[in-house]
Amino acid sequence: MTTTLRPSGPLQQADDGTLARSYEVCVNSRPVGTVRVATLPAPGRPLGTISDLRVDEADRGRGRGTVAALAAEEVLRGWRCERIRVSVPVDAHAARRLAGALGYVETGHVLAKDVGPAEGADGAGPAEDTGPTGLTEGAGPAERADPAGPDGPAPGGVEIRAMTDAEAAAWITAEPGRAALLPDGPATGGTLLHVAVRGGTRIGHLWTGWRDLPTGERVPYVWEVAVAEAERGRGHGRRLMRFAERVVRDAGGARLVLRVDPGNAPARALYASLGYRPLLTDLEKTLY
Repeated sequence: MTTTLRPSGPLQQADDGTLARSYEVCVNSRPVGTVRVATLPAPGRPLGTISDLRVDEADRGRGRGTVAALAAEEVLRGWRCERIRVSVPVDAHAARRLAGALGYVETGHVLAKDVGPAEGADGAGPAEDTGPTGLTEGAGPAERADPAGPDGPAPGGVEIRAMTDAEAAAWITAEPGRAALLPDGPATGGTLLHVAVRGGTRIGHLWTGWRDLPTGERVPYVWEVAVAEAERGRGHGRRLMRFAERVVRDAGGARLVLRVDPGNAPARALYASLGYRPLLTDLEKTLY
C-alpha cells in the first residue's frame, strides 16, 4: 500500500510571504488522516513547520504517520526551507517518539502560566488581537525575588517604560530576527516594547505580543525578556516578568506564554519559581 499526501485546500500566502497548506494523508487514495505544512517568518530562508498530523485510529501502528511526515518534509523542501520546527504537547508521547525517530532535536520549551483576571490596575494592554505569528526564543536570566512587587517602588530606582521610537528602531535593527517578526516596527499590531532604565541607562528590555500556538489558540506571548549582564541577580528579570503579567491581566487576558532554551537553567529556574509550567516541546531538524 502507498501512503501519499493530497491537498485538501488551496495554497495560502500571507502578506509577509509565509505559506500554508493542508493535506489529506491517503493510502491508495483512501483518506486516513490529515497534516498541515507552513512556513514561519525567519531571517534568510523560510523556517518550515509541520502541524496537525493525525492518522485515523484504525490505521495507526502501520507507519502511516512516519511516511506522512517525510512527505510533508518534501513539500517544505520545495518551499526552500532548510529547517523544520515542530511543537509537540508535553503529554503527546507517541508524537515525541516519532519526531525523535525522524531526527528532530529538542530546541526549546514553551511554558504557560494562568495569570488570573484583571485586578483594577491601570497598565496598558496589547493594542489589538493581531500580531506576529512566527517563533522566537524568549529567555531571561534568573533573578532574586523582587520584594517590592510589580506595583511598588522599583529596586535601585529602576523604571519600566515604553521604548521610544528611536530606541525601538535601533533595537530592532540590532537583531535581524526581530525585523522579520516586526514588519511594521513597533507599530506591528499587538506589539509592546518596554525598557527597564536606571539613571538614564537601559538595563533590560521586554517584548510582548501574540503568538498562534499549534493548537490554534492565540495567546499573549513574551517574545524576549533580558537584563544586562552586570545587572543580573538583582530582581530585574523577575520584575519585568511580573510587569508582563500585569499587562496581560489589565488587557483582560488570563494566560501568558513564553519559550526558553532547554539548556538555559537560570531562566528555567526563574520561570518555574514564577509558576510557569511546560506546555509544548519545540524540536527542529535540518534538511540536507
